[in-house]
Amino acid sequence: MPRFTDPSAIAMVAVALLFGSRAATLEEPRDLLPAADRLSPLPVAAVTIRDGFWAPRLEVNRTKTLDHVLEEIEGTGGLKNFDIAAGKATGTFGGPFWADSDVYKWLEGASWTLATHPDPALDAKVDGIIARIAAAQQPDGYLDTFVQINVPDLKFKNFAFFHEDFSSGHLFEAGVAHFQATGKKTLLTVATRMADVFDREFGPGKKDYIPGHEGIELALVKLARATGDKRYFELAKAMLERRGQKPSIFEGQFKQLDANRTVDFLGKPLRIGEWYERFYLKDPKHFDTRYAQDHLPVREQKEAVGHAVRAMFLYCGMADVVNETGDAGMWSASKALHDSVTLHRMYVTGGIGPSEANEGFTADYDLPNENAYQETCASAAMVLWNHRLFNVSGDAKYTDVMEQSLYNAVAAGVSLTGDLFCYATPLASRGDFKRSPWFGVPCCPTTIARFLPSLGQYIYSRSSDGVWVNLFIASEATTTVDSGKVTLQQTTKYPWDGDVTIAVQPDAPSEFTLHVRLPGWASKPTLRVNGAAVTPKIVRGYAAIRRQWKSGDTVNLTLPMDVQRLAAHPSVLQAQGKIAVRRGPMIYAFEQADNAVPLRDVALPSAATFKTALDPALAGGVVKLTTEGVQRDAANWDGLLYQPITPAPAPKRVPLTAVPYAIWGNRGLGDMVVWIDASR
Repeated sequence: MPRFTDPSAIAMVAVALLFGSRAATLEEPRDLLPAADRLSPLPVAAVTIRDGFWAPRLEVNRTKTLDHVLEEIEGTGGLKNFDIAAGKATGTFGGPFWADSDVYKWLEGASWTLATHPDPALDAKVDGIIARIAAAQQPDGYLDTFVQINVPDLKFKNFAFFHEDFSSGHLFEAGVAHFQATGKKTLLTVATRMADVFDREFGPGKKDYIPGHEGIELALVKLARATGDKRYFELAKAMLERRGQKPSIFEGQFKQLDANRTVDFLGKPLRIGEWYERFYLKDPKHFDTRYAQDHLPVREQKEAVGHAVRAMFLYCGMADVVNETGDAGMWSASKALHDSVTLHRMYVTGGIGPSEANEGFTADYDLPNENAYQETCASAAMVLWNHRLFNVSGDAKYTDVMEQSLYNAVAAGVSLTGDLFCYATPLASRGDFKRSPWFGVPCCPTTIARFLPSLGQYIYSRSSDGVWVNLFIASEATTTVDSGKVTLQQTTKYPWDGDVTIAVQPDAPSEFTLHVRLPGWASKPTLRVNGAAVTPKIVRGYAAIRRQWKSGDTVNLTLPMDVQRLAAHPSVLQAQGKIAVRRGPMIYAFEQADNAVPLRDVALPSAATFKTALDPALAGGVVKLTTEGVQRDAANWDGLLYQPITPAPAPKRVPLTAVPYAIWGNRGLGDMVVWIDASR
C-alpha cells in the first residue's frame, strides 16, 4: 500500500515509482519499521474534528485568527513587498527580512482551513494573494522580496541570515497545502519554480550550500511527495549532508561580505558583521556555528544545541530522510538528539528553549521558570518532529511527547480569543506577563495560524496493516484498508475525561489491525471491543487489535485520569523543592485569579490530594483541581535583604485551585506558577 496519501490528481503510482523501491534492508535498525510498513498521516481533509477542547479553538482560528494575522501582515507591509518587487507599487520594504515567510504561513493556514471548511470568500482572497506573489517572481524563478528590493547584489550571498531558504521552505509548504486543499496549482507552480532555482544552484554536485535557518529541507521532501519529482528530495538530502564542514560554509561567505555594510532591519540600519559577532563570533578567534546546528555533520550530532526552532526543523528533515532511505546513521543521531531534548532540555509542558539570547538551548537541566523562553514556534516544531519520529518507528513514546507539547506549550501560545499570542511562554509570572497581538518578529502568530488548521493529520495514521489512533480527539476520519474504505468515529470528552469510544465502520467486513495508543502517563488503561474486555498485544505502546471488523463494532478505551504530583530531576535547580501537577495530558498552573492567598506565600504538601470539578463557565468548560495548601507566615522584609530565621507559627491551611496551563493568562494580569513550593 503506498504510504503517501495525497488527495491531489497526481497518481499514487508516481509516488510509488519515486519512493517505492525502498524494501527494508538488513542494515536498517531494528527499531525502525520496515520501509513498507512506515506510517502515513491521514490528509487534513479526511478528518472532521468535533472535539470540545480543540473544535472551539479551530473555529476561533478560522473566524478570528486568520483575519487578525492577515490584517497585521498587511499593516506591516508584508503583502505590499510583493507588489514593490513586481514593480506595481513603490515604497520601502516592510517587516523583518523574512517577512515573505509570514505571508506563506498565512496561506498555508488558510489552505488547511479551506480543506475542512470550503469558503468562497476565503478562497478568492487566497487566489488574489497568490496572484500578487506570482507577479513578484523573477523570470528565472527566484523569489525573495527582501533581497529583490533591498540587496539584489547579495542574492544567495548571506545564507546565515538572509533567510532566502527559510522563506522558500514556507513557500513550498504553502504550495503543497494549497494544492492538496483545493487542487489548484497556482501556488505550487510558484513553489516549484523557486525550488528549481535552488536545485540549479545548489543541487547534488553543485555549489556548496546549507540553510542558515533550517526548514527548507522538510519542505523539499513535502514538495517531492506532492509532485513526484525526486530532485527535490535529493536536494534536501544534499543540504543535510553538507552540514558540519570545517571551515563552515557560513564562515566562507562571511569572509566575502562587507561586515560594515548595513541593511534595513525593522526600519533601522543593522551592520552585517553585528549578526555574526552576536551568534558566530563571540570569540573573535573561533567561528562557532552551533547556533545553526552546523558544528558537526548531522550523523555525529548527539546534543541539542543552538536556536531551538532551527534545530527542530533540521531534525524534522533528518527524520524525513530516514523515512525515505532507512539511513541508520541519521536514525541513530535522531534518537540521541531526542534523548538530549526530552531527558535533559525539555520543560514539563513539552516546550523547549530556555534562553532569549539564542532563542534556544543552553546546558542540560537549565530550565528556568519565570524567564523561560519556550518559544511558541519551537513548541509547534516539537509536534512536527515527534510526529515524524513516530512515522518511522510506530513508537508511542514519540506520540506521548507530541501530545505533551500540543496540549500544553502549543495551546498556551494563543489566547482563547485568538488574537493575542505568546512569543516566549513562561512557567511562572509575577503578574507582569501578557500575550500580545503582534510582534516585530511575528513568526509565532503566523505559526499558530498555520498549525491549528492542520491538527487533523496528527490524530490518525495508516500503515500496511491497518489504522492508528494517536490522539484522543472527538472526530470522524475516513481512510482505506486493503479491502476498502473504513470510517472511524471517535467520541470522547478528553482531556477532561478518560473514556474514549471508537466506532469502526468499514464499507464491508474487513480484517485489519486497529492500533490504539496507550499513553505513557496512564497507569492502568483498559480496552473493550463490543463491550467485552480484551488484552491485545502491546507493541511499542500501541494496542494492536486485529480482527474481522464490521460496521457497528466499537472499541472502548478507559484511561484513569489520576492527578499526579511531579518532581523534576535533582539537577533542575529551578524546580528543586517544588511540585508540578498533571492530570491526563494536562499540566496545571496555579493562578492568582483562583487563589485568595498570594502564591509566593503558599506551599503544597507532598501528600496533597486533589478534587476535580468541571467548571463550565471557564474557557468553555475545563476541569479545575482543588486541594489544601499551607500558608507560610509572611515575614516583614521592609528595608531588609537578609534576616535571621526565627521560629515560625504553625502554617495555616488554605484552599488552593489549579487550572490547565493551556488556558492560563486569559483572565487579566496576575501571578502564576507551574512549579509550586512543596511542604511536608
